[in-house]
Amino acid sequence: MLIVFSRAVILFAVVVLVMRLMGKRQFSQLHPYELVISLMIAELASIPMGDKEIPLLNGLIPIFTLFALHVILSYITLKSQKARAIICGTPSILIENGKIIEKELRYQRYNVNDLLEQLRVKNIPNIADVEYAILETTGELTVIPRSQRRPLTPNDVNRSTYYEGLPLDLVIDGDISRSNLDKANLTEDWLRNTLASNNIPKLKDVLLFSLDTNGQLYIQPKSGPPFIIETGISRGEDT
Repeated sequence: MLIVFSRAVILFAVVVLVMRLMGKRQFSQLHPYELVISLMIAELASIPMGDKEIPLLNGLIPIFTLFALHVILSYITLKSQKARAIICGTPSILIENGKIIEKELRYQRYNVNDLLEQLRVKNIPNIADVEYAILETTGELTVIPRSQRRPLTPNDVNRSTYYEGLPLDLVIDGDISRSNLDKANLTEDWLRNTLASNNIPKLKDVLLFSLDTNGQLYIQPKSGPPFIIETGISRGEDT
């Protein structure tokens, strides 16, 4: 029993490590060769995990071989556009200048109902509002609406905007992020004093404490409603 448990732990750790090293793309965003490699790795891990008569190396060696193959193919597709087109395929235009390309639909085995369904998923119920629809190599449909149907942007009405960066999370679930404190040029004493002045004496009582680029503090206690404090703190980022 201990042997089976140990083999399962080792194979699980190896598969997680390999999948982590393969990248951060979601399963639905994998290219065909990446999907095949992922499925094969999962299958290879399950065989020695369920049968202790099979040597563990018989599962580990093919897993690392597939990982090496993934690295090689990724490097090739990164360096060569022609190789990328062969290995990953190329995007297909299903709607061009508002017109459905029937020939491309047939080639991709993509019927009109599928196309309309995907447009509705993209919050475009009327196909007349579409300028381009492109089927990406991952199977995702990219939709470009007609210019008259796109949401207004500040540039459309000649409005200037201010810089909006990412907020710095200073405390998450009671744990201080000292690296973010350093980025904001703030100290732990300042943080604790700010909490104490707002009736939060202990860090463990904080769910989230963040600072945005405008100097606003967002504080969410574990008990009670969140609140916002205007501090005027400058993070020194470009505007």
